[in-house]
Amino acid sequence: MTVRTGIGYDVHRFIEGRRLMLGGVAIAHPSGLAGHSDADVLLHAIVDALLGAAALGDIGHHFPPSDPTWRDADSRLFLTYTAKLIRNAGFEITNIDATVIAEEPRIGPHVAAMRRSIAESLAVGEQAISVKATTNEGMGFVGRGEGIAALAVATIASVESGAGTPFDLVPAE
Repeated sequence: MTVRTGIGYDVHRFIEGRRLMLGGVAIAHPSGLAGHSDADVLLHAIVDALLGAAALGDIGHHFPPSDPTWRDADSRLFLTYTAKLIRNAGFEITNIDATVIAEEPRIGPHVAAMRRSIAESLAVGEQAISVKATTNEGMGFVGRGEGIAALAVATIASVESGAGTPFDLVPAE
């Protein structure tokens, strides 16, 4: 079995008059994030991590901001499409570990919904998805509350006929 890891990073600034989407979940906040699509910084970082793990380019290659098709698009579409690319390349998604970096809003109350949304979009179990949050301790543009950043690490494994997924190979407790 071949195991690969990819890392993704994304950042968007706040803008008034837009809904805030994080991890596929609408979050009550006075501002949303600026971007060509819905600007879901968390999902964009995950997409880049997955594409990197499979050496399939990056989010801008597959969903260019110059393409009007993606104007205000739901980033869960990007995630679902990327999962199909990963599977077509002979891999299964085994783990996503993501961190949202923001002074506000509070992410903790939304983590369970984000994990569900991401797992559903990727067609994996929630046990394969980790979402965490931290602040920037008041430093830089994130610390000043001007935007949100996200980091993600994705692990994928090659699918070998009859071998099952890595979760199938771990004995149940």
